[in-house]
Amino acid sequence: MTISTNLKQLYETDENLWLEETIELLKQRQFNQLDLENLIEELISLGKRDSAKVKSLLRQITIHLLLLQYWQVEYEINYRHWLGEIKTFRYDLNNHLTTNLMNKLQDDLENIYQSAVDFVQIKTNLTIFPDKCPYTITQLLDDNYLP
Repeated sequence: MTISTNLKQLYETDENLWLEETIELLKQRQFNQLDLENLIEELISLGKRDSAKVKSLLRQITIHLLLLQYWQVEYEINYRHWLGEIKTFRYDLNNHLTTNLMNKLQDDLENIYQSAVDFVQIKTNLTIFPDKCPYTITQLLDDNYLP
């Protein structure tokens, strides 16, 4: 049985150990011993996970900006909470962003906005939101921007 076959079996039983072994093989440049099938699968999954995470964080920022800007009935009670949420989500998002992920956010901004609006409409029963995202990606990421 080859090391590659052993790695494939290890992937099925102990993914963390598989990862450690794979990293060690990469460091040693022993590329021919890699479990390429599972490595490719994990890299694809990692990319999807990172993309989903930054989209989720941007959606949360958008949700809280919409609440802050439009939900006047709850403003006095909740605006400090919303400001704190916006600050936290921006911090987390800015710590995870890469150029590639930023491009994906820009490309998907309208879809992210629409999902945020859907959530806020259910929460508030308001229907007064713009059809298109009123915020630029720069504004959404800017710690000092508030509508």
